Amino acid sequence: MKTKTLIIGGGLSGLSLAHALQQAGHDYQLIEARDRLGGRIKSLTVGNSHFDLGPSWIWPGQERVAKLLKDLGLVTFAQWDRGAQLFEQPDGTVLHNSGFMSMAGSYRIAGGTSALTGALAAGLDPARVHLGAAAQRISADPFGAFAGDTFVAAEKIVLAVPPRLAAQLEFQPALPEPATDGLQGLPTWMAAHAKFVAVYPTPFWRDNGLSGDASSRHGPMAEIHDASPDDASFGALFGFMGVPAAQRARAGQALADAAVAQLVRLFGDAAGTPLATHLQDWSRAPFTATAADASPPPGHPAYQMPQALRQVWDDRLIFAVTELAPDNGGLIEGALAASEAAARAILA
Repeated sequence: MKTKTLIIGGGLSGLSLAHALQQAGHDYQLIEARDRLGGRIKSLTVGNSHFDLGPSWIWPGQERVAKLLKDLGLVTFAQWDRGAQLFEQPDGTVLHNSGFMSMAGSYRIAGGTSALTGALAAGLDPARVHLGAAAQRISADPFGAFAGDTFVAAEKIVLAVPPRLAAQLEFQPALPEPATDGLQGLPTWMAAHAKFVAVYPTPFWRDNGLSGDASSRHGPMAEIHDASPDDASFGALFGFMGVPAAQRARAGQALADAAVAQLVRLFGDAAGTPLATHLQDWSRAPFTATAADASPPPGHPAYQMPQALRQVWDDRLIFAVTELAPDNGGLIEGALAASEAAARAILA
């Protein structure tokens, strides 16, 4: 196989880059190791509704995602923030209106964030998109990448995968040590986290004057939010697990059961009979996380492109992922900023 630009990774950065190249009439191929597109954008589907298992929010002022949503005919709605916020103390005592609505002022995408990646994917030439194709080796001469027994020759290669995963690929010749160190030193956003989602027939907590927003020092979820669709056709709550990755791996089903029990403590008996639940542990997703990602960074890292990753192999090897974005690193907007910069370099 031969192409002008090979995109490795079918998450938001890879998909939006493919979208931009296709619109420009530029030849490309995209390979994705998973059997689906979207990367860290993934949904639990119940009926016709989709509930985010990865990133959920966008914010005012993020112009790239606003424009892309408009171009794709997608709309946003405000994160639900009306009603009391709950705080669960270490002993399990629940306090009302102690704290603040941590995501107030944010927006969500109608149909879930997977509506964005789904719309991008639907517009791509299916002959150029290859699932279940994990890149193992990247060669400088001849220039291209091996995915299984297939060699894809290219003029440029874009690595649209988390930096630490990129560092695990075999490069011939090896990347300069500062470049490898730069990749390995960047924690993968969300990779240490796990999200638990519970779906109900209605957002019943709203009728009880509750916002669905809660924080906890009792657990297992440390932070909980209303994840209901904009039309309230279902109710949904989701929480970030406050349990370390190693402990989550040992807990199995007991962790999901404990999460439902916590929702009952916070929101009442109706929370004990969800229509569906899902625990998405990103630390155990092989095409997202590495062993180094098991522990989360202490805060949101100051993501940026290390100097050593600029103009690698005469600028034929390009890195385009949210952790290496010129701004908004780690966010949806950052993924689009990274693909925008890559498209500019390729099409120039």
